[in-house]
Amino acid sequence: MVTFLPFKGLRPNLRAGEHVSDRISPPYDVIGDEYLADLQSRPFNVTRLTLNPDADKRYHGARAELDSWIADGALKQDPESFYIYEQTFDDNGETRVRTGIVGILKTEKYETGKVIPHEETFSKVKADRLNLLRDMEAHLESIFGIYEGFTPELNRRINDNASLVYRYVDDSGVEHKYYRLSDPEITSEVTRQLEPQSMLIADGHHRYETALNYSLENPDSEPKGYVLATLVASDDKGLVIWPTHRLVDTGNISEKNAIKGISNVMEMQEVTAEEMEAGLGDHMMGLVFRSGKCFLADPKEAGEGLWNLDTYFAQERILKGVYKSDEGKATVSYDAEYGSVKAKMADGRHDLAIILNDPSLQTIWDLSMVGKRMPKKTTFFFPKIWSGFVTYLMR
Repeated sequence: MVTFLPFKGLRPNLRAGEHVSDRISPPYDVIGDEYLADLQSRPFNVTRLTLNPDADKRYHGARAELDSWIADGALKQDPESFYIYEQTFDDNGETRVRTGIVGILKTEKYETGKVIPHEETFSKVKADRLNLLRDMEAHLESIFGIYEGFTPELNRRINDNASLVYRYVDDSGVEHKYYRLSDPEITSEVTRQLEPQSMLIADGHHRYETALNYSLENPDSEPKGYVLATLVASDDKGLVIWPTHRLVDTGNISEKNAIKGISNVMEMQEVTAEEMEAGLGDHMMGLVFRSGKCFLADPKEAGEGLWNLDTYFAQERILKGVYKSDEGKATVSYDAEYGSVKAKMADGRHDLAIILNDPSLQTIWDLSMVGKRMPKKTTFFFPKIWSGFVTYLMR
């Protein structure tokens, strides 16, 4: 059973001359140094908690800062509510709207089959976030999940009763709208309709697993058994998934030998860059080498399960099989912006770019439901869920 509840959200109490943009930020792990410095120059920005600037007091400093904001009235607490998070954005020339409902989700072990992961995670990241959670006793950032959906009648009631509290357009043109939903009849119906459903973690695997570990450390505390979550219906028209392309650097294999190695496991058709872009959808992947050579590539042998997933095939057959990345003979970096990848390869900054297709939500759902975990950074859900609009305080 998925347990998803309204909560007494702690959110920005804006002062005269302040805008919600002074308080919020993208997720902590996608902020560059220059942007972070700008955000942390604002006295009540959430990054002062998620990435506390005083490295010597990383966790205790963040706890003290949050407590001072509460005492100072910089944050206010709502009655029990859900929140509606609407993001309007451009997707290759088409305007889309993605709508999520924000509440607290009871953490459960994956074995129950109710909360379903789809990607592998990094243990180091989880350890860092667990230390912060232990000290803060608050969830500052939301996981992003996908559920099956509500009835049309409940969606209508939510739309009619949600009250707008914040609006912001970020530098990339994404409009963020945050609404509060507090009608107890509607919030109860939201919880009831979600109970029999499963929830797929779209983004925030590290945060979820950290929250689960934290709840297991605190079995006698009901509030600590929940995590802040933003859930989006699987049929939402704004549910956009980008691929995360792979960039390879190595000093251990020449381009000629790399092409020979890849050709042992893939049919490789040499094409122009334009032909690669136009034909990518009909092939598993595109390959762009430092020399400028481009290929469309497909496995020589048909596979099953994960072997049909481009990220898994690239990881096992190219990155590990040819470049020996698992032996430390190559480094792999990631970029979800194809325009950025093109620019990097035009500058000759990497030995190889593996260009992937948009992931299929149905494929992700099907593989996840049978317990398959995909390689790290298989998906990039756009836009990201921003932090700072609301906090779940567990104390």
